[in-house]
Amino acid sequence: MRLFTLLIAASSTTTTLAFTPAVTVKQHASVTKSSASNAIQMATNGEVNGAAVVTDAPKSDYLTSSELLGRPARPGRPLKVAIAGGGVGGLTAAFVMLKKGFDVTVYEKTAAFARFGGPIQFASNALSVIKEIDENLFERVMDKFTFTGTRVCGIKDGLRADGSFRMTDDSLDYLFNADAPADWFVKFPLRQCADLFGLPYTGVIDRPDLQEILLDECRKIKPDFIQNGNPVEGYVSKGSGNGVTVNLSDGTTAEADILVGSDGIWSAIRAQMYGEEVKKSSNNLMKRQGCNYSGYTVFAGETVLKTDDYYETGYKVYIGPQRYFVTSDVGDGRIQWYAFFGLPPGTKKAPSGWGGSERTEQVDPEENLVEYIKSLHQGWSDEVMTVLDSTPPENVEQRDLYDRAPEFLRSWADGNVVLIGDAVHPMMPNLGQGGCQAIEDAFILAETLENVKSTDKLESSLQDFYKKRIVRVSIVQLLSRLASDLIINAFDTPWSPHDDLGKSWKSYLTFMWKPVLQYLIFPAQFAYLYSYYPTGNMGGLPADLEAKWKKQHIRDAEEAFARVAEEGQKAAAPSFFKIAETETVAV
Repeated sequence: MRLFTLLIAASSTTTTLAFTPAVTVKQHASVTKSSASNAIQMATNGEVNGAAVVTDAPKSDYLTSSELLGRPARPGRPLKVAIAGGGVGGLTAAFVMLKKGFDVTVYEKTAAFARFGGPIQFASNALSVIKEIDENLFERVMDKFTFTGTRVCGIKDGLRADGSFRMTDDSLDYLFNADAPADWFVKFPLRQCADLFGLPYTGVIDRPDLQEILLDECRKIKPDFIQNGNPVEGYVSKGSGNGVTVNLSDGTTAEADILVGSDGIWSAIRAQMYGEEVKKSSNNLMKRQGCNYSGYTVFAGETVLKTDDYYETGYKVYIGPQRYFVTSDVGDGRIQWYAFFGLPPGTKKAPSGWGGSERTEQVDPEENLVEYIKSLHQGWSDEVMTVLDSTPPENVEQRDLYDRAPEFLRSWADGNVVLIGDAVHPMMPNLGQGGCQAIEDAFILAETLENVKSTDKLESSLQDFYKKRIVRVSIVQLLSRLASDLIINAFDTPWSPHDDLGKSWKSYLTFMWKPVLQYLIFPAQFAYLYSYYPTGNMGGLPADLEAKWKKQHIRDAEEAFARVAEEGQKAAAPSFFKIAETETVAV
């Protein structure tokens, strides 16, 4: 009988260890052995209480190499996460992780958040992720959203568009009929591809609105989740199960189980992980901190303008020789435009500063930047000139575009540290997928970490995350870059038998591309982009959201048009162009 009691005591001790929080894997062997010995001694004395052996052990005796991580239905402590950077990816990651019960702290370099930054595009795939993360978050985003994919979007002929913003077909009728309009080259199947998966339509939201929504939702769960003015400058990954020491700019440190580098294209976390120097450029500026100059600089501006096609078009890409010009409805009667040019890096004319980048001054304060950009579009459609003429020159900004090759040979993770978003896969803006892929990163990373039961499994889980994401993200990176390269290097004004505007070999090639783009490449491209949709098909919800938005969109736009008619155009609000005296960030 005494022997039977001894066996029960030892078994009870071992079982208790398997379900006790904050016990390490290394402990399991050592503590089980000593506890079983103690249990035998206790049983000999008639004191059988295996659980007490574990519970009463001094905390200092425990190793910290593999603590159990808890969930509501699983014992253990919360996963402790440090996030470097409070941009789109960082705040989204913070929110989804806080919802899952993680202990999250965001370290942001700016002293305070302010309303700064222009509109950001959310395609259908990103909207599906947002809805899957949280219904209330999705509803709040929809309240501030402007749909573009519900309307005509596509490529227009920058030289042949007649200047009236007319809506015409994109057929080949002009080949046989000299009077047939050739304004539209090809239209994008955004609506059709969204309908294929039953998803909400692509659109835009102002970064300040998105920022405020995410900050508010995070603070509902953890009021002090963010620390401003103290960015992450480096880290020490301490090995399997031992977490990471986070080095902050004020000289202090913080401890966490993992560090998420979401600190943008000039990432300090990536610089350490890949052996780079933050913002260091080559002498010719073709490389900067491991990123390659894309070959393109882009000017951007914003205006309030009622064109004849305002309610019928979402965004338009005007193509021509060695450049292209993009316009997009961004709500409240506003049109945001981008002018892309194949110029050497450092060809600076306008200030930079959108998207949270460092604000610089205009090179020549007396130069009218709108007139400069018009001079680069001589012979182009009056539609381009109308948009530019309505833009206050002080609204114009410029940025050289850099991106990175996909990291097929290097992981995004180093021990207990991982990179997401622009910190590891910045991409050209042509497909509007930069923010979308950062949101996918945040969601999939949180889903991966949710299944980790002990800290010694974190390193391998971060490698699993990299493997889950590298193929899709790399395809999107390459598609984004290809879109820019094709438009500037391979596209020109399409050939037509009725005029001499397109007679180069590129013109003939562009003409031949039309059916391939229209019926094969664009449908396949957008179908692939939207193919990640964790919500599944949303049924009639996209149509309901469109109907609700459309009425409000017209009211808001008409109010803006009336205001401009009475007061005239004004410089853009600080929410897009003017940085506060205290450095601020755009999500």
